[in-house]
Formats: sequence, structure tokens, C-alpha cells
Amino acid sequence: MSEQLYKTGFKRIDAHQHYWKLSRGDYGWLTPDSGVLYRDYLPGDLKEHLREQSIDRTIVVQAAPTIEETEYLLALCEEEETLAGVVGWIDLEADDFHEQYARLAANRYFLGIRPMLQDLPDDRWILRPKVISALEKLARDEFPVDLLVKPRHLVHILELMKQVPGLRAVVDHLAKPNIKEGVMEPWSTHIKELAQFPNLYCKLSGMVTEADHEQWRTNDFIPYVHHVVECFGAERVMFGSDWPVCLLAVSYQEVTGLLNECLPAYITEQDKERIFGENASRFYRLDR
Repeated sequence: MSEQLYKTGFKRIDAHQHYWKLSRGDYGWLTPDSGVLYRDYLPGDLKEHLREQSIDRTIVVQAAPTIEETEYLLALCEEEETLAGVVGWIDLEADDFHEQYARLAANRYFLGIRPMLQDLPDDRWILRPKVISALEKLARDEFPVDLLVKPRHLVHILELMKQVPGLRAVVDHLAKPNIKEGVMEPWSTHIKELAQFPNLYCKLSGMVTEADHEQWRTNDFIPYVHHVVECFGAERVMFGSDWPVCLLAVSYQEVTGLLNECLPAYITEQDKERIFGENASRFYRLDR
């Protein structure tokens, strides 16, 4: 894989960031109360930060539950060289799921699907029959699925993986543990159970927004990072900045450096190459 990455130029990858344009009108969660986030964030705003941190490519992840936003992000990929592709959105329960999936999957930049489970009123939505049927199709195709969840969802993700063990999935943002209060259980137990599924990965992303935005310390994150790396191994975790959401607490440079500071001492330089690029390339099949 390292040689493949060298050939494609995808050496260092940010596996999780966002772009949005407010005038598009489908970012309902973004309001004037969102502070620094309430403005457009486009490739030109990130490019210099990527250069400074030697990030070659990024994977842009949906921030609105609409097909239209996914199509907008796919169009950005056609003109922005730093984009490796899109993790988009499709309603897994929709009657036309298979048609929408086939249409979007024909685009070479369509890398994955992310249902926004944290925002749904039914914590067990992922286990509904039509959703399971759609995920079984994705599992047969080895098509990646991002899981935007909170700790309360993990018992249901465990049941999902038992029902669809072949699903190629990644837990976003460490499942958003309560870092601000230092809560480890039952999050840590569920993470350990989920790590037993070899097709399941975890993104080391989104940590800073789960801590105290003003008074966080590096030590706040170390127990969570160490636990995820110990459970999943260096081969199934990946760096993601969660930019620009991370700007609520840190800069792009700080969020990149923070993960380096929090990794266990036994992590080698080769492991870091995996975490900061190779794993994302393999999971999202960037060598297709």
C-alpha cells in the first residue's frame, strides 16, 4: 500500500473535513448562534493550511442530509485538486435508495455514505429493516459507511455489526465521548467490543469539540486516543481534522499537532504513516 500511495501521490490524508456554502440553504444546524462556523468554508480557505501541514489530499464529508449537498461536493472535486473524494448522504430508508446509490456510485469521487445518526430521533434507526437491507447491499459492494454517532448509539452499532458483519464502516469522532467530563464508561467497553469486527475502523477526529473549548489540555484526550488505538490497532484508525468545526476550539495546525501528542509512545513512524494517510486510502479505496 505504501508504494501505491507513492504512485498516486496520496501520502498524507485528512480523512474528515467539511466545506459548505450557506446560501445553498440546506445546513439547518448552522445559525447565527454557531459563531465562527456561520460563514462559507470553501477550498480556498483550507489550502494554505494543508500546505503548511504537508497534507496532500482531504476527504470531504457531508454536513447536510440532502442529495443536493452531496452533488455539490462532488462538483467541487472536479475543480479542486486537494480533494480525494466525498463521503455523501443518501436516505438508506428511501424507496429509491438503490437508484440513487447506483447513480452517485458512478462518480469516481463518491467514496462513501454517512447517515447522520446523532440527529435522528430514533436511536435504533440504523436497525430498521429497510436500512439493514440497504446496508447489506453496501456490504456486498464493500462500499464504505461513516457512522456519525454518540456513545448512546454504540449498543445499536454493535447489533448492526452482528447483523451485517461484512459492512465496511468507520466510527466518526471516536463516537463523541464526553471528554469534557472525563467520562470513559460505558463508551470504552463498547469501543472494545466493536473493535472485534475487522471491517470496522475509527476516526481520530472531532475530539476538541467534545472537550472544554476554552480550557482543554492535551492530557484530557490521551486516555481516549490510547484506548481507541489499543483496541483497533494502528492499522484501523485514521486522522481527521473535522475542519472547520474544530475552529470552535483550535486551529488546523493545532488539531494536527494534538493527535501527534496524544498517540501512545509505542507508535512508530510507519504507524504514523498509516494513521495519517495509508489507512484512509485503504478504507476508502483511493487506489481504485
